[in-house]
Amino acid sequence: MPTIAPSSDRQARIAQARELVFQGQNSLSSDGWGCGVSAGIAQSWQRCLAMGLQPNQAVGFDAVSDQQMRRVQEASRPLIQAAQPVLVELARAIADIRYFAILTNAEGIVVDVHGPVDRQDRRADVIARVGVDLSEKAVGTTAISAALSELQPVWLHRGEHFFRDTGVYSCAGAPVFGPDGLCAGMLDLTGIETTERPALKHLVRRSARSIENSWLLSTAHALVLRLNWPGNQPGDDSDGLLTLDTEGHIVGANPTARQILSLSPASPGQTLHASEVFASPWENLFDAANRQGQSQELPLWSGLRLQTQALRAGTFGPALPPHATAQRISAAAKPLKDIQTEMIHEAVNQARGNVAEAARALGISRATVYRKLGMPKS
Repeated sequence: MPTIAPSSDRQARIAQARELVFQGQNSLSSDGWGCGVSAGIAQSWQRCLAMGLQPNQAVGFDAVSDQQMRRVQEASRPLIQAAQPVLVELARAIADIRYFAILTNAEGIVVDVHGPVDRQDRRADVIARVGVDLSEKAVGTTAISAALSELQPVWLHRGEHFFRDTGVYSCAGAPVFGPDGLCAGMLDLTGIETTERPALKHLVRRSARSIENSWLLSTAHALVLRLNWPGNQPGDDSDGLLTLDTEGHIVGANPTARQILSLSPASPGQTLHASEVFASPWENLFDAANRQGQSQELPLWSGLRLQTQALRAGTFGPALPPHATAQRISAAAKPLKDIQTEMIHEAVNQARGNVAEAARALGISRATVYRKLGMPKS
């Protein structure tokens, strides 16, 4: 095993790793091969070489077509909206260290930029543009491509980038997951010819988590469950968040909740019911919300127990979208049946009597709407 050099020599270790990889040597260990870079970074270098890229070639930093960008922006609208308040606060936090924030979609195309971008510096201007393609195939190894490939937070400093043109950047990146559990994009913090700040990996992950939670809570739901293990009282950003509709179906979850409950990303048209996860009547979850924030332990079918806190939609951060906000669900003690009926009535009213539209908004079937409201099927 090679002797690891002091941290002050990290650039020399990165250069050593580049030489080994670019010369075609692949006998290095999985812990970064003892040369100052992670296995994931070296694997990205190898993918770039396999695509025919060479580290000394010029990087174009090209933007996608206007037509493609319109499609990207439309598809990314929920991500962008959820990220806006987080990016504003994040830009303030990193302003004094000359870093700025970039938000991309899952393909590495920039959809938003915040922070102190020096537009007089071409190195900043070329990457901090909505529509520019910063994927691995376009600009080689970056925090953006690494986060999207590894689906975990990363830190890249100078020579860890594949191209020499991108060796001026230092970047922290983290993937952002949607309520369905799929990666929807990533958040990147970038500085130019700046000192190494690996702590930014923690900041970017926390910021990505805030975006995920904001997005989850902005989608239609009737109940939010905060989840944590016994001994860790729910109440901070480290909690798992699970959202349910009025009939107990799981409509969304943040990555922490998916890890705790071993939930796979949702497939189109398929929903999981709370009764398939929790080994207790699902109606009790709604009843627990009437106790205004009190936590309780819940058993899982796996035999484990969780510390949970149930809150009605509208009592926890962003809640129901405009079609359902006129009657925000409070923590007042009401029978579950009445809560369900009120929500369905409101959705039907907002949809001007269109039962199919109301059912889609609530994430339930038309048959359920007819049955709950005692309406004849048309």
